[in-house]
Formats: sequence, C-alpha cells, structure tokens
Amino acid sequence: MNQKLQEAWETVREELGKLFAHGKASAQDAWSQATGKQKRLAMGLGALGLVLVFAGIIGLAAVIGGSSSTPAATSAQASDAKIYLHVTAGRTSKEIGQELEQHGIIANHWKFWLVAKMNGYDNQIKTGIYELHPNMEPRDVLQMLVNGETTRIKFTIPEGFRIRDIAKRLGDEGIVDEQEFLRKAKTYRPYDYVTPEDGTYFDCEGFLFPDTYELRSDYDVDTILKEMSSDFDQRLTPKLRARAKELHLSIYELVTFASLVEKEVRYDEDRPIVAQVFWKRLKLGMPLQSDTTFQYLRDDPKEDLSLADTKVDSPYNTYQHKGLPPGPIASPGMAAIEAVLYPADTDYLYFVADRDGHNHYSRTYAAHEAVVNEVR
Repeated sequence: MNQKLQEAWETVREELGKLFAHGKASAQDAWSQATGKQKRLAMGLGALGLVLVFAGIIGLAAVIGGSSSTPAATSAQASDAKIYLHVTAGRTSKEIGQELEQHGIIANHWKFWLVAKMNGYDNQIKTGIYELHPNMEPRDVLQMLVNGETTRIKFTIPEGFRIRDIAKRLGDEGIVDEQEFLRKAKTYRPYDYVTPEDGTYFDCEGFLFPDTYELRSDYDVDTILKEMSSDFDQRLTPKLRARAKELHLSIYELVTFASLVEKEVRYDEDRPIVAQVFWKRLKLGMPLQSDTTFQYLRDDPKEDLSLADTKVDSPYNTYQHKGLPPGPIASPGMAAIEAVLYPADTDYLYFVADRDGHNHYSRTYAAHEAVVNEVR
C-alpha cells in the first residue's frame, strides 16, 4: 500500500469512527448524515470506500473504532467445540473470512475483512493450522492469525463410523472438504487386500481405522486417507492375519464380518457372542438377517425395520441374501475384529437387543420370539 493510500486509510478510519460512533440505524441513515468530506473520501476510494461507508448496515460501528461494547465471544460466550482452520499461502482475508463464516466461527465475513483491511492485517496473516471455536469475534480470530498461534490438528473417529460419517465430521470441524473426502474415498485402495465387490459404495469402507489422530500442518485428504489406512494395516498383526487364514477368511471378509459385529453391539461382552451367532448362521447357510446392513443403505437409520424394509432389493439386504454383504458397512475397532477371529463358545442362533442396547440370546426361534415380545 503506497503512502497516499495509507494516509487515506487513516483518514477513513478517523472519519468513519466519528460517523459510526453512536451506531446508525441503516446505511441510508449513515450516508444521509455523512459529511461532504466523508462522501468524497468514499467515492475517491471507489468500491472499497463505498463498502466502508455502507458498513453500518452490518453493524461495524464498534470495530471500526477498535473497541467493542460487548465482551469478546472467545472469553465467555464461545462454544467449546473445536473447529480447525487451515491457512495456506496466498489466501486473501476475504477468502479466509468466508470460510470462517461458513463454519460458524464468525457471524459475518465482511466484518472480518473490514477489520483486516482497516488495521493493515491483510498481508500479515500467517499460514498454518488454527484451533478456533464457534461465535468468535473477528478481531480475536485475526489476532490469532497475525500472531501465528497455530496448533497441530487432532481429531477422533469412533468405532462404527461409516465413510460418510468420517467425511462429515472432518468437514464439520473444518479439517477437509467433505465432498472431496467422499470423492477420493470412493476409489481409494491402499493395500492389495482391499478388494471390494461390485455394488460397494466406497472402496476403502472399513479400512480407515477408528482412532485419535494428530497431523502436521502440511496435510490434505490424501494424507488423512493414508494415515488412517496405515493405522489399520499396522494393527492387523501377523498373528491376526494368520488366524484369519486359519478360519478361511480373507482380510476383506474379516473386516466386512467385523463391521457387522461392530454395528450390532453396544457392550463389549456381547461382541464374541454375536460373532458366534453369525458364524453359526454362515455355516448353516442361514441369512444373517442383520438390521445393520440395511441401515447402511439409509441416510437416516431407523430403530426398527418394517417387513417392507426387509424386502428391499440390495446386496446389502442380509434378509434376502445369504452370506456376508459385498463389503464392510463401517470401520470396526480391534475388539470387533478379535471377536470374529476368537468367537465365544455357545450354541445360540438368535439375538435381539433391548432398548438399552443389551443383547438377549436364544437357541430356538420360538424362544427368540418370546424374548422379542418381552424386550421390545
């Protein structure tokens, strides 16, 4: 910014500070009460000056003078939720402000842009990852960006999350673009044992291990996919791989099987028993009849399936198709994987969960029906 324009900025700051000191009801009121000098300044600076004069319409009177009549949201009013902002080289304050508004970190990106411009911060924002929160004041965010108060990114993916769930969480937290993550996960095959069948939705479904991750500032979607799939590969020890081979399960079948157990079970003690029930049904040639495979098809999972639901034509419908579904339906944790490899020693053939998530087991269908009527 040259000296003449800098002087103009300083004059605009002073004049607009006076203009908005008492808060104008609207931009029309602001313009009607502006002095001739203020109007000439605005018109002389072109579109930028007009934005400044009309700034009253978005409530900028307080920040132009460098103070606020209300406490900073970061100290008392901000949510504890973490939202990450990744600032890369070459991004403008306008672009950053728009992303901040999109994620609910600030209420208005124009306010952010104006504070940056008026204080000469536009070219002082430092690259890196910033941990922010909803409902922050623009000046507080800018102070962090200018001071370079960066952090390492940290996120947690729970057991049982689908690719869709992972993408949404990462998108909501401002870590990556949700749609880009979904697009890349669709064809991502990190290892030769990731062998999806026709009809699957995401090639790497089930192979992004549920865990807590911490990343450096130079990450992208590809980095996250690689980190999560590598975590799975390392946890699948030679002993576990050998056990799967002993049971005549491919790694892909193991993860598919374990994903059903993961989604069917809420309590640890139930995993080996549910795994045993599914093993027995597979050996008898019975349909698995798992509600969870049908739920995978839905964006809005429902608690209880109807008879009509069980007739939906899909390879994921384990009421209509015998054997495992064509691929995993979620990311299983190690407990679910180990339950498949080392199931309980029981002779149950049926189970149903009560409203608290506790499973009840039966050996015959008649006994199962009685339990269903009791717990549901």
